[in-house]
Amino acid sequence: MVDRKVEKYIEAILEKHFGDKWNIIYTNSMLLKYLNLKSGAIHGNVKTRRSLANWYAIYAILNYYVKGGFVNNKDKYLKFGGFQYTKLFDFQREQYGGSKLQNHGFNDRATGEFARKTGSDVNKPLIVNNNGNYLIHPEYLYVGDIDIVPAVIEVIKQYQETLYTKDHGFVVQLEELLDAKTLLTKQTKLRSLLTEDSEARVFEIISYAILETHYKNQKLFIGWTLESIEEKYLELYKTGRTNANDGGIDFVMRPIGRFFQVTEVNNYSKYFLDMDKVNHFPITFVVKTLMKSDKINNDLLNFGKSKSGGLKALEQKYKSSIEEVITINELINWMDDLSEEDINFLITEIDRYFKLEMNIFDE
Repeated sequence: MVDRKVEKYIEAILEKHFGDKWNIIYTNSMLLKYLNLKSGAIHGNVKTRRSLANWYAIYAILNYYVKGGFVNNKDKYLKFGGFQYTKLFDFQREQYGGSKLQNHGFNDRATGEFARKTGSDVNKPLIVNNNGNYLIHPEYLYVGDIDIVPAVIEVIKQYQETLYTKDHGFVVQLEELLDAKTLLTKQTKLRSLLTEDSEARVFEIISYAILETHYKNQKLFIGWTLESIEEKYLELYKTGRTNANDGGIDFVMRPIGRFFQVTEVNNYSKYFLDMDKVNHFPITFVVKTLMKSDKINNDLLNFGKSKSGGLKALEQKYKSSIEEVITINELINWMDDLSEEDINFLITEIDRYFKLEMNIFDE
C-alpha cells in the first residue's frame, strides 16, 4: 500500500470522533486510508482526477447504512441483503458533480481500485454486489468494535464541500475574465491559470480552448477530386468529459484525423499506454509542463528506444506514434498571438466547458 501523509481535514475529523486514539483508528482502517489516498484533488497541483464515482458509490451505501439503523448494529447488518441500486444511483446523481455519473463506481471500479491501492484481499471486496443490491464489506466499517461509518461520512462530506468551494472559486476567476476590459488584462489572467500547478481538469479545459481557437484560424484545401477541392478550416472537438476515466483520446481534429492527448510529464509509461490504446495511431501530446517540448519529445524517443530492446521495427513504431509535443510554452505563445475577438471566444469556451463538465449549474 502506498503511504501518504494524512490530510489535515481527515485528521481533524478523526480527532473529533476518536480523540487521541484517532491515529490508531486511521492506521487500522483500509477504508480511511483509501479515502486519504484519493483526497489529492483538494490541492491546487492535483495530479489525478477526482473519481467522484468511487467516492459517491461509497457515500450512497453508507448514507442508507445510517438511515437503516445499522450504525453500531453489526448483527443486523450481517443479516441484511443490501441496498437497492436505484436508490443508490439516484442518491449519487443528487450529489455535487454527480449528476452525470453512471454505474461504474458500483460495478467493480471502486472495488478494484480499492484492492490495488490498499493491497486488500480481493476476496473481501469493498463493495459487495448481492444480485443487484449493494453493501460495503463489514470488515471495512469497523476498527475492532468501533463503527467508523459516521466519521467516514463526515470525511466524504468535507471532501465534497472542499471541491465545491474550489470549483466555485474558479467560477469567480472566470467571471473576472469575462468582465476584464483590456486585452492585456485578459491575457495576464489567462496566463495565471495556465501553470504546472493547474488542476488537471482545469488544464485540460483551458488547453482545449486555446487549441480550438488557435486551429480554427487555420485552413486547408481538401476534396475527393481536383474539381471538388474546398477550403476548410480546422476544427477541434472534445471527445468526452474531462472527468471520464474512459481511456479515450481527449481531442480529435477535423477535417484531418489528428488525435490529442492531455497528460503530465511525470510518467512516460502512460504515454506509451495511450499509444497502445489507439493501435499506434500518431498522437499529439499536450503536456502540463514548462519544460521545452523538444526535451519531452527526446525523452519519449529515448524511453521508446529502451522499451524496444534494440528491435528497430518496434523503436520506429514508437517513434512514428509521436506526432507532436505541445507544452504550456506553446499554448501561451499561441494565446499571445490571438486577436481580442479570439481571446473573448477562448474565455467564453473555458467558461462554458468548465460549467458544463463540472455540472456546476446542475446542482
